[in-house]
Amino acid sequence: MEIFVQQLINGLTLGSIYGLIAIGYTMVFGIIGMVNFAHGDVFMLSAFISLIFFLILTAWLGISSVVLALFFVLIIAMVLTSLWGWTVERIAYRPLRGSFRLAPLISAIGVSIFLSNFVQVAQGARNKPTPPMVQDVIVLFQGASGYNVALSYKQIIIMVVTAVLLTIFWYVVQKTSLGRAQRACEQDRKMAALLGINVDRTISLTFVIGAALASVAGTMYLLYYGVVSFSDGFVPGVKAFTAAVLGGIGSLPGAVLGGLIIGLIETFWSAYFSIEYKDVAAFSILAIVLIFMPSGILGRPEVEKV
Repeated sequence: MEIFVQQLINGLTLGSIYGLIAIGYTMVFGIIGMVNFAHGDVFMLSAFISLIFFLILTAWLGISSVVLALFFVLIIAMVLTSLWGWTVERIAYRPLRGSFRLAPLISAIGVSIFLSNFVQVAQGARNKPTPPMVQDVIVLFQGASGYNVALSYKQIIIMVVTAVLLTIFWYVVQKTSLGRAQRACEQDRKMAALLGINVDRTISLTFVIGAALASVAGTMYLLYYGVVSFSDGFVPGVKAFTAAVLGGIGSLPGAVLGGLIIGLIETFWSAYFSIEYKDVAAFSILAIVLIFMPSGILGRPEVEKV
């Protein structure tokens, strides 16, 4: 029982990171119908930004409070990564918006390769570790076998940040003028433009928001694992996209739910079966769910316009 509870906590933590990345995928796809395959590498870039500025703040500027340093790192990473997301949309995606459907996809793959190679050249191919940020844990209970079920402070931070951000951005999408513009563009961009909505601005802000959430995920990833590599954008990015599809692409709660499910599958499979096949298990569950629920768990069936 104690192993089950511990793996449940670990799975929810990992799933929270996947969910934050998945929100970026689902927001972009919901509005312009494009899979932004560079989003995983934006997440990886933000982890490097967080690492660099955390070391600057603690080692060079002498900030001893980890909480204060993490707060500043999170703000800086969100600003810089959002700027990058805006730049990518303006340069790589907007000029191709009226082109054939595969053109933006090819451009996204090119941006992904560029980002990965840029970070590899700039930071090197080795794993980059960081000093432990948060080490304290709370022992919840001790099992009969002497196994301690623990909840670390960094796990609490990750889950709380995910819940708060999901609530904030759900409110933005459902209750604000930007959210109404996003939902209008999702339904029909031409009609939204005729009604006075600035479609280009709405799409740019969507990329900015998605990049900001990816930067939070990158900071949480660095906080949780304490190491990052230039290749860390591909696998988490693919799993986050899988989470978005599983939860119902276009649905913010669905993206987080899909991330939690993928995280739980990985951790439980690694604990009770073979760790080498955890990815196979996750993608197998995705295939089974999509057979019976083609739109995902919380997705809406696509209505064909005639």
